[in-house]
Amino acid sequence: MIRAPWRRRKPLDRVELARLFPGPGDPELPQDRLTTLEEHLMNEIQQHQARQQAELRQIPVFPPPPVVERRSRRKVALISAAVAVAVLAGVVGVGRLGLGQGGGGGAEALVPAPVVRVVPGTTRGLGGTVDRISVAAGKDALPEPGPGQFIYVKSQVSWLASEHNLSTGEEKTWVQKLHPREVWMSPDGRKGWLIEADNGTTSKEGMDLDSDVEPHLSAPSYDYLKTLPTDPDALLKKIYAETEGLGNGRNQEAFTVIGDLVMEQLMTPELTAALYRAAAKIPGVVLVDEAKDAEGRSGIAIARVDEEAGERTEWIFDAKSYDYLGERTVRIREADGIAAGTVTARTAITQRAVVDEMKALPGTGKA
Repeated sequence: MIRAPWRRRKPLDRVELARLFPGPGDPELPQDRLTTLEEHLMNEIQQHQARQQAELRQIPVFPPPPVVERRSRRKVALISAAVAVAVLAGVVGVGRLGLGQGGGGGAEALVPAPVVRVVPGTTRGLGGTVDRISVAAGKDALPEPGPGQFIYVKSQVSWLASEHNLSTGEEKTWVQKLHPREVWMSPDGRKGWLIEADNGTTSKEGMDLDSDVEPHLSAPSYDYLKTLPTDPDALLKKIYAETEGLGNGRNQEAFTVIGDLVMEQLMTPELTAALYRAAAKIPGVVLVDEAKDAEGRSGIAIARVDEEAGERTEWIFDAKSYDYLGERTVRIREADGIAAGTVTARTAITQRAVVDEMKALPGTGKA
């Protein structure tokens, strides 16, 4: 079966796919050949479904990772693998983080969804708070990764996930248990590794995130991010231009892209500060004076409501140091059987560092 953590409602569109890989060819097949292929496919589906019912409880399956997406350049490989399984299995889940399949989700992963009070947001004090957050970000001084080194980000994450059975029409929604996630990325974006085993996303050993696609704003590398302007107005203009027509509207997509960058990337202090100041210029962005990350750390939040999704995404910062803590997404109104105040996604960044080898841990030099 296919399961997927939610990250956004809309799938990749034609413009987005065109950016990710070359356009398809235009093969022409005679009608009799098409009919033969269709019959063969349906026969394979029926045989696979029969085998799956007998083997489902015996064969562990590890899905592609929930790409923190964000339309990653790695999404192409994930889509092709997941769609192939979906066609054969007859069960599909479409999530805001991409496509995934069972193995580690299911009943053992069911946990009560956190429900919180939706604290009203305000623009009062937003500018001053963003200035203080930007100043704090400008003082961060992680070493710049060099050739052969890797950026390491460790976090605690939990996503709302969905499962849809194409054969029966049955749909299930649940919240994943809070679990660790570790990512290693080379500065040029060509090499990467993900370990997120506790919810069945990867094996215990993890999986590679290698890519030969040129980095861009929605699938960046450290080296690429260094080329971005650090003037907030110029930066926001570029974000608007490169995300035109994507996501749930121009302003929401810009807010989402910035949030993705600050969550699981390493950037220069100047760029991080510019991103926060650019975000403050997006219509609908507000200050929330009470929020908690996935680790339960309290803070303030810079937030925006996605009206189409009926959710508010909050970037959470320590109220005293203004350090970035994590991100939370909260339902603001009841929809699809999910009550207002339900936390549908939560993260907490617990470590961000530069290491000398793939899968090495900070301070140890060893995996």
